[in-house]
This record gives sequence, C-alpha cells and structure tokens, in this order.
Amino acid sequence: MESVYKVIELVGTSVNSWEEAAKNAVETASKSLKNMRIAEVGKLDLKVEDGKVTAYRARMSLSFKYES
Repeated sequence: MESVYKVIELVGTSVNSWEEAAKNAVETASKSLKNMRIAEVGKLDLKVEDGKVTAYRARMSLSFKYES
C-alpha cells in the first residue's frame, strides 16, 4: 500500500533540557495532528539572558501520514 506523508518543522522549548524541549514539541503537536511517524531533531540551541541559559530549544522535522 502506498502512503503520502507531510513534513513540518517544529521548535520545542524547555527550561530543563533539550530532550524535554523535543518531547514538548511532539506532545503539543499530537493534540492536533494524527498519524505522526518520525521526528528528527536537526538543531539544538540555547536561549541566553544576562549570561545565563534560560531555555533549551530543539528544532525538528516531524512527519505525519495523510489519511484517505
């Protein structure tokens, strides 16, 4: 059976870790997207304020299957 997938870009944030930032993005997206398949983290960065890390950010590509 042939399938079609859409790929979108997400950025998740967390004050604790990059892992939590990625998890937050996927869990939030799952509230409105169905049939999610693969999330690939492409970039990690930090938000810095006054010389201190205030947030972790994970940028990822997320694919989901189109329903017929």
